[in-house]
Amino acid sequence: MAEEKMVQIVESALRGLGDGDEVVAAGQFMPRGHTGSMFAGGMVGDSLAGSVGGIADSIATVGGSIAGAHAHDAATGLPGKLLVGVTGTHVYGFAASTRHSDAEPLAFRVPRADLEVKVHQRVNVRILELIETTSGSRIELEGNRLPVTHSKDVISALES
Repeated sequence: MAEEKMVQIVESALRGLGDGDEVVAAGQFMPRGHTGSMFAGGMVGDSLAGSVGGIADSIATVGGSIAGAHAHDAATGLPGKLLVGVTGTHVYGFAASTRHSDAEPLAFRVPRADLEVKVHQRVNVRILELIETTSGSRIELEGNRLPVTHSKDVISALES
C-alpha cells in the first residue's frame, strides 16, 4: 500500500513536468551520510551538555542529532528527504518531507542508459550510488532498512 502511494506521488510529479513515464518502483531515501551525521551530532550535543544530566542532556542529544543531519544534508546539495522513482528510462529524485507528502522540486533526473548502479550494505542502511558513466558524476543516497521506506524495491528495480 505505501509503495503504491509513493509510485502515485512520483507519477503525479512527473505529469506536472510533462513527463508520461510509468514509475515501476518508488522509495524514500536520504543523502549518503545522513544517519551517521545524526549519530555524530547526537554525541556532540551530549558532550556539550556535560554532566548536567536529566532532561537537559536529552534535549542536547536530540538537538545535536537534528543539527548534525541538517548540516550534512545542506553540504550535499540534496534535499534531506527524497522520493526516488524508477522508470524504464530514468531515475528521478524529488524532495519530499515525508513518504506520503506531495513531491516537491525535482532534485535529479538521470538516464538509465548511462547509469552504473552500486549498492553497499551497511548495518542500518543501504547505500545506493548512481554513477553517470560518461562523466563519472555520482549521486550517493542511503535508504533505511525499514520496509515502509521501500528503498529495497528501488534498488531491486535498478539492479534488474
